Amino acid sequence: MIFNSKFKIQNLKLIMSVCYVFMSGVILINAAGPIKPGEYEREMMQDKVKRTYILHIPPQYDGKKALPLVLVLHGGAGNAKQTAKWLGFSEKADKNGFIVVYPNGSGLLKEKLLTWNSGNCCGYALRKKIDDVGFIRLLIEVLENTLKIDPCRIFATGISNGGMMSYRLACELSDKLAAVAPVAGALNCETKMMKYPVSLIVFHGTADQHVLYKGGEPKKTILLGTQRVDKSVAESVGFFVKFDGCSTVSQKVEMGKNINVDIYSGGKNETEVILYTIKGMGHAWPGGTAYAPGADQPNLDISATNQIWEFFKSHPRKK
Repeated sequence: MIFNSKFKIQNLKLIMSVCYVFMSGVILINAAGPIKPGEYEREMMQDKVKRTYILHIPPQYDGKKALPLVLVLHGGAGNAKQTAKWLGFSEKADKNGFIVVYPNGSGLLKEKLLTWNSGNCCGYALRKKIDDVGFIRLLIEVLENTLKIDPCRIFATGISNGGMMSYRLACELSDKLAAVAPVAGALNCETKMMKYPVSLIVFHGTADQHVLYKGGEPKKTILLGTQRVDKSVAESVGFFVKFDGCSTVSQKVEMGKNINVDIYSGGKNETEVILYTIKGMGHAWPGGTAYAPGADQPNLDISATNQIWEFFKSHPRKK
């Protein structure tokens, strides 16, 4: 096939991405883009189920230079719009030049009370056995085929049920993800599917009553009917330290009176595991705002968003 000189490269890229989407069995609504900086609400059909997400492309994107991709997962009963406004990743992306995607979980209502199937939690997604790992894998692949994304710099973070889901993605999408950053989550999924080392940074408050620092049954939950036993932070972090081959003896750093940092270095493929323990903090995102009236207040001595990006930036996946 011969194209004349006026045929634009992005049109060729679009044709290729649509062919990929057709062959993979995924149907995209508004499949043509975007290819320009901005924020877009997108939809895709996977296995006859409509899934939605918000895509934020920074001003630095020109379709030529590959940029990192960060997936940000909302908590249980949350949604992508709230999370995009709440955590500041879009502003961070605009300053530092990375793409952000905020996927939506699933639920009975269109954009409310959404959850992720993170293994033993939560709500609708767990009861209906929603294939959220499959959704995220296809979402990454679709974005890779429509945007210029660096395959060695794909990352995931999330809070609460979204933090649990980011743990699960690390285990089941270790071929895709370079690093993950669970906040107030727990590793409650099967770990036997993990094949490649993934760097990990964790933030967890010692006073968290929704996902206990020491593990066990939650003392509080915003999701009715949710009964589970969470792994402790030590168990969750310990699995990655062992799997990645990091030193089992951490370098300890104190950041003021209320923040202890444990750094486990020397992992395979230059991976690293870092744990931020925030004394006295409840179920919250450090440096953020309370997710709802009356919710736990975050520690403001540190910004999880800033620390997460700095960690992601320095931990690409090694081929």
